[in-house]
Amino acid sequence: MKVLILNGSPKCEKSDTLHMSAAFARGICSVSGGDVHIIHTAQKRIEYCTGCFICKKTGRCVIDDDMKEILDAIAGCDVVIFSFPVYCHSMPASLKIVVERTMPLTFEKIVKGEEGYHHAARDGANKKRFVMICGSGYPQSRDDFELIRKTFLRTFRQCDAVITVEESPLFNIPDAAFAAKPRLELLEAAGAEYISSGAVSEQTEKALAVPMIPEEIYMRFANGEKP
Repeated sequence: MKVLILNGSPKCEKSDTLHMSAAFARGICSVSGGDVHIIHTAQKRIEYCTGCFICKKTGRCVIDDDMKEILDAIAGCDVVIFSFPVYCHSMPASLKIVVERTMPLTFEKIVKGEEGYHHAARDGANKKRFVMICGSGYPQSRDDFELIRKTFLRTFRQCDAVITVEESPLFNIPDAAFAAKPRLELLEAAGAEYISSGAVSEQTEKALAVPMIPEEIYMRFANGEKP
């Protein structure tokens, strides 16, 4: 099993959310074996999509940049994890450009699905499993998560798991390990469940959505105060 993590955080390897995605990927590999490859989108040279739609006909983008590496990595893996924090109540810019440049994964043909119209997926791309893992530095982030979730599911019909966690900066605060460690263990268990049963159960999703610590204590951590 090959797992690709597209890390959209500008902090790259220091990303809070990457802790979550790495734990989920470890859970997948603990059941299926295999390896994990991480691409930090902020470190790649990726141009804006020009909307020429040539890729819809040929399956290849005409722009010569690092997006070719990413598309090849997607083609060579089984599970793609889109890992990112909430930025300005949405997705960070470097990953948003990547998402827009995934148009070669679909044909020009428009079809109607349960959620409305979309471009038909190419053979191969329609067999990939996509996962969205998103963290937020704000407590009570459910509204932001729901907006991003809807957009992501409309964009990637292959997505079969969405993981969201509030208070994600705790994963990079040593004094908060008492709260972060159990959540990482739960994320790893969620990855194992995902690959074993084909989905993350509603019960597990709800457990991951519970804040790690009370809001007033988290805010002291977030603002650099003594908890």
